[in-house]
Amino acid sequence: MFKFRLYVAGDALNSAQALANLGALCRAHLAGRHEIEVVDVFREPKRALVDGIFMTPTLVRLAPSPVRKIVGTLSQTQPVLQALGLESFAP
Repeated sequence: MFKFRLYVAGDALNSAQALANLGALCRAHLAGRHEIEVVDVFREPKRALVDGIFMTPTLVRLAPSPVRKIVGTLSQTQPVLQALGLESFAP
């Protein structure tokens, strides 16, 4: 099971794009094998600071280990798959 946490800044356009792109990526490459938690840094600013998140959107792959982070809208599928260690799940 892949577990992701996406830190967003309210309904900012880049945050909405990142969420949409992550959803599409997961449906295409990890169907039925993923879980996404969304953290709004405007609603939970202390959590973002404790977690070391200083930019949004930031995606964190929590599982499987090791933890990996990527910042941005996740619009470039191939680099995102590589950054998250998911190359073997590419078509």
